[in-house]
Order: sequence, then structure tokens, then C-alpha cells
Amino acid sequence: MTLTGQSLIGAASVRGTNGAFHGVDARTGEALEPAFGGATQDDLERACALAESAFDAYRETRLETRAAFLETIGEQINAIGDALIERCMAETGLPRARIEGERGRTIGQLKLFASVLRNGDFIDARIDPAQPERKPLPRVDLRLRNIALGPVAVFGASNFPLAFSVAGGDTASALAAGCPVIVKAHSAHPGTSELVGRAIQRAVLACGLPEGVFSMLFDSGVAIGQALVADHRVKAVGFTGSRAAGVALMKIANARPEPVPVYAEMSSINPVVLLPGALAARGAAIAQQFAASLTLGAGQFCTNPGLVLAVQGEPLRAFEQAAGAALGNIGAATMLTPGIHANYRRGVERLAANPNVERLARGTEGGRFDAQAALFATTAEAFLADPALRDEVFGPASLIVRCKDLAELHGVLKALEGQLTVALHLASADHEACRMLLPTLERKAGRILANGFGTGVEVAHAMVHGGPFPATTDARTTSVGSRAIERFLRPVSYQDLPDGLLPVALREGNPLGLTRRVEGVIHREESLDD
Repeated sequence: MTLTGQSLIGAASVRGTNGAFHGVDARTGEALEPAFGGATQDDLERACALAESAFDAYRETRLETRAAFLETIGEQINAIGDALIERCMAETGLPRARIEGERGRTIGQLKLFASVLRNGDFIDARIDPAQPERKPLPRVDLRLRNIALGPVAVFGASNFPLAFSVAGGDTASALAAGCPVIVKAHSAHPGTSELVGRAIQRAVLACGLPEGVFSMLFDSGVAIGQALVADHRVKAVGFTGSRAAGVALMKIANARPEPVPVYAEMSSINPVVLLPGALAARGAAIAQQFAASLTLGAGQFCTNPGLVLAVQGEPLRAFEQAAGAALGNIGAATMLTPGIHANYRRGVERLAANPNVERLARGTEGGRFDAQAALFATTAEAFLADPALRDEVFGPASLIVRCKDLAELHGVLKALEGQLTVALHLASADHEACRMLLPTLERKAGRILANGFGTGVEVAHAMVHGGPFPATTDARTTSVGSRAIERFLRPVSYQDLPDGLLPVALREGNPLGLTRRVEGVIHREESLDD
């Protein structure tokens, strides 16, 4: 498939004239053809106008129609074949197996939300029938359903060029909710973005949907992305990236005459807590697993284990030695972009230059843009005194905090910002200590896991990929799993509307066969008259 470097605005392909840029070969730094034209303000205006005009029709499409649309997107992505894998490998430096796995995850997410649509529970239909004879006052007829928020702006992520990008979780969940989507493609993988964007464009056409259901814009700088968030027709934003960029988008959204939610996943160092029993019993094995998790994908996972907490002593020293040895046996890997590689090197250099930090180990050296893993250690006292030690270093670097006892370890946990994950390594002898820590961990993280590492986020109904700020901007939500659809919905109550004017989901007889809550009692696929 030939790449054109054009933005996709509804059914059209438009060559942007607001500057130009190229994708870059992640391994060599060389420019990849073609040049991609930056969208103009007129392009943005057209995309937003189309999304607004499509909204009311799209949000009321049959659930089966939307489900089939999501599945068709997956089929179109799969049909691109090896061209998508090869372009994505070139633009990201990620290996074939990783890209193929991520393609499968992307298609799997689309299928998950298709099943959510067919189930229909996300509508949350609630009915409180009228009680005209109630004393002292009669009760009105009240019915509630969730509806789509409106057009959604989605920003592609650099570290997941498929699963968190053009057709990723934010797009899939917004489209499932009934929201048209305008994607701001990530400049680090524009060719990958165009290929996937055209797959969605083809699916819109094949399913007979309004063309404004999907658009994708390239931006040669940051102006179009900022203007997209500021546009009055955009009603929510999905973002995965740095804290600085996420906060900037939040400020734009909050400064609008009508503020809108920005669901941003940003910064997390994902502490790993090594409790004494587990550390003494299997520290060497945990060290091997830790090194593998730290270097997975060149450390460019948002759930990368960037912090380790443990009580000082011989078991911790043995863990540090084993982890350092394991890192020395893992080859360096190419980072996503030269810019990310440069930022990683600066972060490692800052840690190495800190007088209260000890460098324990470095991984193997590699090519020009490969990440050399790094392991450091400090004391709990120094960590608590220096906020800079809590900053995320995006890449395969981690800091061990040596604590005097469990009380000091607990104090470090209390001082942390919000996190996506906290991993506990425990043995049966550690259960009481774990019980003491859990209330703090629940306040700090969206996911708490035992005897594992946060890398690897299952796409499932019970998954939470979110957490308190700055892990995300809204700790009540998740960007992975079926609950992600809730970010793009809002409840509407209907009082005393005639049955023929009610949304189909709330009409007598339950024509859609939905699970509905009637006077607080769940009724499954049955008429109100039953």
C-alpha cells in the first residue's frame, strides 16, 4: 500500500500545507519517505464540523451496527498484512514479534468493545415507573440511560504505535460509546498511522456510516493538537504521553468556555515492594524477573518498574547483585525515537551525578539509539529528601530504595505520587505486613499485583489501567478494559415522556432485550409487563 502523507478528513484525503515532516528510522535516524503535510486550521475546522454533523446519527446507530463496525476495523487492519508490520518496525525499532503481538491486541480490543455493545449493559438502563396513587404525592415516571458525550479527540501514543494509537483503546472505546473520533497522529510513526487510519476510513465506508465518524490529522508541530482540544465541538480528549504534554492539554481544556474532560495517562514509576519473607526465600529468582520486566521493550512501557523498595540487609544485597548480573546478560534494544533516547540518557546521567545515589549496574551497550539499562540505589532518607529522585526516567532504568525497616518503607510509599501499578512480592510470612500496607497502596495505585510485575496489561473486564494523578488525570477511570467506555458516556434522565418518544432502550416491552434496573431490581431481557 502506497503512503501519501495526507491527513484523512472524513472520506477525503487532504495534503496538509502547514509545514512538513518525515518519519524516522528508529535504528539509523534517517528520514523515511514520504513527507507528511501538517494539517491547517481549515483542515481542523472541516474535521470538527464533520464529526459534529455525524454525532447525532452515529450515537443512535443500532448496537449491532456499531459492533460490526468495530470488527470491520479489525479486519481491515489485519488485511494490511506485512506492510503494516514492516513500516511499524522501521518507525519504532520494535521487533517483529512485538508488533505482531500488538496488532493482535489492537484487534482484540476492537472485538472486546464489539461484545460490550452487543451486551448493552453500558447503557445502564434504569426505570422507576410512575406511581400516580402514591401518598402524599404521586411519583413521576423516570427513565435513565447513558448517551455518548460527543466528538472525541484522541492523541496517538509513541510507545504503543498500534494498541494506544490511531485504532487503539481510546479510539475503540469512544467509537463504541457512539462518539465520532478525530485522531491527532503521533509524529513518531506517521506511516503506521496512515495505514491504520485508512483501514478505519475503509470500515466507515463499508458499514455505511457518516463520514465524520472518523478523521485523522497530522501536525508538523503542536498547534493543531492544541487547537483540537480547544475546539468547542470536541467534548472529551484521550491522551497517553508525558506529564508535561498531558498537563498542557488539561489546561487548554479547562480554560475553554465549556471545559471538557481530558483522560490523560502520564507519569508513573510503578514501585515494586520486596517484602522480607519473599526477598529471603527467592530473591535471586525475583531479580531475574525484575531485569526482564525492566528491559522489556527497551523499558518503554508505562508500567515499567522504575522503583524498588525493600528493607536493607543481606537478602537485599543479594538481590542487587543478582539483578545487576541479569541486566548484564540482556542485550540493549533500540528506543522508539532518537529524542526519547536522548531524554533517557539525560535521566540516567542525572541519577548518576546525584551524590546520594549509587550506581549498581549497567546493561550491555548497543547501537547508536539503543538503551543501556541502568540500576541505581539510594537510602529512604535521601529519597524522601529529594523530590527529583521520584521523577520518571522513561526507559530501562530503576532505583532501589534501601529502607531501615518496614515502617520506613511504609513512609516512602505514603510520600509517593499516584501510580498505575504497585507490585508486591510476598511469601506467606509477609501477609501481615502486606495487610498493613494495602490501605496506602489502594490510595496510591490503580492496580495492585502480587508476585509479578506491572508490564503486561491484560485487556479484560476487571482491568484498571489508571490511577491517581499524575498516573492519570482522572483516577475514577481506566483506559484499558471494558470499563474504558464509561469515559465517553453521560447519563440522561427522561421524565414522563410518552413511550413513543422515549429512546428505544427505555420503552415498554424492552424491545432491545437489555438488562434493565426497574425500581432498583435487575430485570434481564424481560418486558416491564412480565
